[in-house]
Amino acid sequence: MPARRRSRCCSGLGAMLSNKYLAVASGPAACALICATVSLGAHAAAARNMLGVLAWVFLWWITDAVPLAVASMAPLFLFPAFGISSSDAVAKAYMDDVISLVLGSFILALAIEHYNIHRRLALNITALFCGDPVKPHLLLLGICGTTFFTSMWIHNTPCTVMMMPVATGILQRLPRDELEGGSDAREVRRFSKAVVLGVVYASAIGGMATLTGTGVNIILVGMWSTYFPKQDPITFSSWMSFGLPMSLVLFVALWATLCLMYCSKNTGRALSAYLDRSHLRRELSLLGPMAFAEKMVLTVFGGLIVLWMTRSLTNDIPGWAVLFDGKVGDGTVTIMMATLLFIIPSGKNDGEKLMDWGKCRKLQWHIILLLGAGFAIADGFKSSGLTSILSEGLGFLRGAPALAIAPVACAFSGLITEFTSDDATTTLVLPLLAELGKSIGVHPLLLMVPGAIGAQLSFLLPTGSPGNVVGFSTGYITIKDMVVTGLPLKLVGIAALTILLPTLGNKLN
Repeated sequence: MPARRRSRCCSGLGAMLSNKYLAVASGPAACALICATVSLGAHAAAARNMLGVLAWVFLWWITDAVPLAVASMAPLFLFPAFGISSSDAVAKAYMDDVISLVLGSFILALAIEHYNIHRRLALNITALFCGDPVKPHLLLLGICGTTFFTSMWIHNTPCTVMMMPVATGILQRLPRDELEGGSDAREVRRFSKAVVLGVVYASAIGGMATLTGTGVNIILVGMWSTYFPKQDPITFSSWMSFGLPMSLVLFVALWATLCLMYCSKNTGRALSAYLDRSHLRRELSLLGPMAFAEKMVLTVFGGLIVLWMTRSLTNDIPGWAVLFDGKVGDGTVTIMMATLLFIIPSGKNDGEKLMDWGKCRKLQWHIILLLGAGFAIADGFKSSGLTSILSEGLGFLRGAPALAIAPVACAFSGLITEFTSDDATTTLVLPLLAELGKSIGVHPLLLMVPGAIGAQLSFLLPTGSPGNVVGFSTGYITIKDMVVTGLPLKLVGIAALTILLPTLGNKLN
């Protein structure tokens, strides 16, 4: 009987762990503990509740207790229930111009994926750089460069998902298990690691260059507008003037690191037996000539890029937004151009359009809801008074040089992001850095931007980002490979930020 009871207890405990009941309970338990024990002042009940709700949501995020989208919707019921803000106020955070920008970009990305435009682009560029005989350094540059460019305009997670099959399709021509001890096989395996790591890291680095490349940049823009509504907003072009040079420095560092660590003078000879330009040309020919639908999707996409870049130019030369009294945003034109995809005929069947809603079933709503939760939390920090309390607590740092704190903020954010998603890290860290900036009397962007960049330097562990998981799941790389390759990139990123922030950061605002 005792043995049977112990068996039942063990099976019950196993069921609780396998069904994540403890993880689900950790959020409410942490919230209750904070609300019961933490005191932030006589009139700071809302701020204390905000701290408890933040612990609840953040624990659900990092433990994956419930699906990410569900955890991201928690503020919709927690904020009104704990008296932080009204239901209308918190709901509005889930749909604004920034969210519209992301939603429209996702629809365009689905159109590009549906018509295999990304695959055609990848094969063209890879064939161009492959060389005859094979030049591994140039081939790596072609694969990484294609991923980098694609990630500038598409969220880095779907970019990794789209580009990884292209990369592994090339690697499938190479042996994985044959001649385990042969030098050629070792060279091939090392090059395979470089290709997978290159796609993963180039996708993350390319996303830094533009606002649409990653959710982190979108969260930064939204929180900047929330905390400092009277300041000029960060526009697509103003961010690109800083983000593009930053990402180019990191891209060169990535390519150099991969070439030095994974390519040798024998790599080209080892690859020539399995891979050459004719293989790529043959695969490209199977796609056939570009159809009318592909050309129209590219036209819409190119038009959107032009509209993004010219909405606001300089103080002396206003962009086209001045024609609308500044009432339009980047999200406005993104949704407008995405709408055209549902109007323009595809040229295939009668009445068929470039896109229909059935093709949008793969929309990443969990990312959109996560962004909304981030903006809601930023509003909650402000409306509950928690920002003021944090500002008072950080007053001891007044007088510290901003250029000394900026790399520390980047490294701090870069450490947290290895254990949770970059978007969740940004949501947690940016409100603290905004208050720190006000406390020490420096421009908040000098700290918020390092925090956002640091959150994107998730190069060491698979848990750092969904893109890392995609690369790790291919079986070509190990955690050791990621640490050895990613650590130099992280250090270069912090150093580049320290140098570029004082020189180019003033273009942001």
